[in-house]
Amino acid sequence: MFVFQYLLMTFLFVLLAVIALRWKKLGLALHVAAAAFCFWFFSGASFMILGLMIVTPIISLGIIYYLGKPEPKKWAYRLLVALPLIIIIAISIPQGIKVSQRVNDNDFGIRIVEGRTTTLAWAPRGPGWPDAGTSWYEANEICRHLSDDGLTIMDTEQNIWRLPTVEEAVDAMMIHGEGSGGTWDAENENASYMKTPDNETPLWDVHSKVIYYWTAETTPDDDQRAFIIVYHGEVFDRVKTEGQSYLSFRAVKEVNRPNRAEYGQ
Repeated sequence: MFVFQYLLMTFLFVLLAVIALRWKKLGLALHVAAAAFCFWFFSGASFMILGLMIVTPIISLGIIYYLGKPEPKKWAYRLLVALPLIIIIAISIPQGIKVSQRVNDNDFGIRIVEGRTTTLAWAPRGPGWPDAGTSWYEANEICRHLSDDGLTIMDTEQNIWRLPTVEEAVDAMMIHGEGSGGTWDAENENASYMKTPDNETPLWDVHSKVIYYWTAETTPDDDQRAFIIVYHGEVFDRVKTEGQSYLSFRAVKEVNRPNRAEYGQ
């Protein structure tokens, strides 16, 4: 299902191109409508991403299809369908090999993750690590009320769990069971790694649609936005009210080293 979500976009753009080739005015109108939908759906993204990388290319394609006069048309149809298919196959094979090599130990309980500078307990699957989209505000509220075992939302604030800082999240990133050697440059808002992390346990669920986690930190220039971390280690910012199905959180808490045995470590 998760792969289908990405392929669906390709299928839709191919369909739009075929329609535009056959019915120019309708094709242009549909491209404008698609751009308007993307503008609404990705409204929290920066202008660089939303305007220059999403909306402008979609409208530009619609105009090109409207003004273009490809001949013979039968070859235009064939290329519109065949080229995306070839690209999908060329990309899918190496990506499929990469995905097949991901580490998944099926342990979705509390995990102790040791980075180079931090050691934290990460919440078990449940309210502190939901498999559903959550806004930054909702994530913080859940963390404050989460029980010590991370499995129950209490009526009163417990203040045991919290969201990780950007530095803690970057430091915890892993690849094939080993630390990625991540460091966070707060001044330049840049994460760097000795080895690129991936969507693997113990931090991520390889079968989940969630590929972004909220961090605790608000961006310096806009208190309505907070940093998120991607499974492959990159750090971006999003509007705090966003809560798409792929954007969630995983709560953390401090580790009492003498009692680490209680977590099975």
